[in-house]
Amino acid sequence: MKRIHKQIITDENNRPIAVQIPYEEWLSIEQLLNPEQPVEEADVEDLAGSIDWGEDAVAYQRRVREEWQR
Repeated sequence: MKRIHKQIITDENNRPIAVQIPYEEWLSIEQLLNPEQPVEEADVEDLAGSIDWGEDAVAYQRRVREEWQR
């Protein structure tokens, strides 16, 4: 386990009221507490066949690529 360099802040009655740590250590702790949410993969199978191109998709792709090269 990683060592945390902490300083305990107390009130006038010597009761702990806060903890102070170096900012770099806080950033690493915060990253552990709030990891990036994993990106959910889209379920594209539900979308298959939902667009009516009116022409073959491969033929469309070739035609458009030829237009880009002009």
